[in-house]
Amino acid sequence: MSIDTASYRRLKFDWPDAGILRITMENPGRLNSADAIMHGELVRVWRDIDAAEDVRAVIIRGAGEAFSSGGDLDLVKDMTENFHTLTRVWKEARDLVYNIINCSKPIVSAMQGPAVGAGLVAGLLADVSIATKTARIIDGHTRLGVAAGDHAAIVWPLLCGLAKSKYYLLLCEPVSGEEAERIGLISLCTEDHELHDKALEVARKLAKGSPTAIRWTKYALNNWLRMAGPTFDTSLALEFMGFTGPDAREGLQSLKEKRRPNFSDTCPL
Repeated sequence: MSIDTASYRRLKFDWPDAGILRITMENPGRLNSADAIMHGELVRVWRDIDAAEDVRAVIIRGAGEAFSSGGDLDLVKDMTENFHTLTRVWKEARDLVYNIINCSKPIVSAMQGPAVGAGLVAGLLADVSIATKTARIIDGHTRLGVAAGDHAAIVWPLLCGLAKSKYYLLLCEPVSGEEAERIGLISLCTEDHELHDKALEVARKLAKGSPTAIRWTKYALNNWLRMAGPTFDTSLALEFMGFTGPDAREGLQSLKEKRRPNFSDTCPL
């Protein structure tokens, strides 16, 4: 079985070497932001890859000089106004994380420029995550006025510890690729011009290794993430509950107007 690449619109595919499938997130003019189309495709592609017999390793990157600039603001607005959209995207966000965790094929991410939102989910949950020194990794949830859901609670504390996780997630502070490697948030850091060569080098090693040894090792190690499933499910539920409140609407409006948000003063919890 092979992947029906023609059924994808925002994800582009090529084969840089035997058994290595390279995915390029592409949303022209929007720094590869994850609109409704891309968000859905990022969910299902990992199931397709898992079933594809000709794929031995995967690389995911962004088109141009950006990895992914986060969620599309039109989609976010629809989520604050439309219950059907909100629940659909909640399910997609849940499935995206678990589909990556359960994909048997080893995944390598190559991050440069902004790495935010749904793209960052794949970037940090990849088995080998690589970023340029100047990459800007940002979990933007609290700036938008919602809890840090997506992948944050399931993997950041495991990678870089609770203290660093709280600092970056609560304050929505950017992390450079160089700092991300230092604190253990990513696997490797490279110069800008070395990124894609290094990702391909790592993918080649994975593709030429024993598939049973590599895939079964991945499966066992990812039980650390599966054990954090209840924490992730809680964070995701709180994030999406936040989209129904006033802070998410204010956060969205402030982003559109390029100003500081004026969030509410109180919270029942």
